[in-house]
Amino acid sequence: MTQTQEPARSRTFTWSDPATNAAQVGRRGGLDMLRAMIAGELAAPPVMHLLDMARMEADEGRVAVEMVPQEFHYNPLGTVHGGVISTLLDTAAGCAVHTTLPAGVGYTSLDLNVKFLRPVTIASGVLRCEGTVLQRGRRTALAEARLMDATSRLVAHATSTCLLLPQD
Repeated sequence: MTQTQEPARSRTFTWSDPATNAAQVGRRGGLDMLRAMIAGELAAPPVMHLLDMARMEADEGRVAVEMVPQEFHYNPLGTVHGGVISTLLDTAAGCAVHTTLPAGVGYTSLDLNVKFLRPVTIASGVLRCEGTVLQRGRRTALAEARLMDATSRLVAHATSTCLLLPQD
């Protein structure tokens, strides 16, 4: 691409070694681990810094995370990229499942089915994504996530199936 636009903007961020938190999966239950991250006892995962996700809440079977849409989230059409929205939805759904897991059990997403309902821009204001566990079995869990804009309009919805994995 040629440089025909105004001067480029830049962004810098830092993160902690993600292996530190990964080592906690075998020692702490999911809700305890997420609450330790929220309290600052454990570092947030790098993706939280990459996308500039903010405040998180966690209770048994439910997680909420917030993000303010910014220019660096935009696609070429001038709206927040669907991958960013999907990452928020996947985070909320997956972390909701995580809150139900005992120490020694991890998870991974098997699928994520996303419905984009309206465009998201800077004008959308603070986005709040709430994930809820719908059903958890011994091997899989089903969760949903709802992404709302600052006026509480639903902008995207997802369902996710997670595979539950005993940690060695």
